[in-house]
Amino acid sequence: MFGIPGKQAVSITPKAAAQIAKLMDKDGSKGLRIGVKKGGCAGMEYTMDYVHEIDPLDEIVEQDGGRVMIAPMAQMFLFGTEIDYEVSLLEAGFKFRNPNVVDACGCGESIKFDESLVPQNET
Repeated sequence: MFGIPGKQAVSITPKAAAQIAKLMDKDGSKGLRIGVKKGGCAGMEYTMDYVHEIDPLDEIVEQDGGRVMIAPMAQMFLFGTEIDYEVSLLEAGFKFRNPNVVDACGCGESIKFDESLVPQNET
């Protein structure tokens, strides 16, 4: 696990926990796996996938019936993040309040982290 021993990598608001639990019931999954991948105009994007088999290397965060798994490579990027679920007139979806993000694109789908967190390819 990355981070502070005894402290979860992410926190989940009650609204997000309720939505995750609803999705788990609907899909029959064991939760949602959250990660990051290269892409988007700012360099990185969040990923969310249904999980039917829990990877023993994932960090598991459970609250109020909702369960998320943090992929091992994403733990350092997500440490301290609050996951919320917001509904507005135009959209509904999960929102990530991540203190590790240094920049985001205008659409809010793509993020940039401090270069010291991003693994560099060796040439």
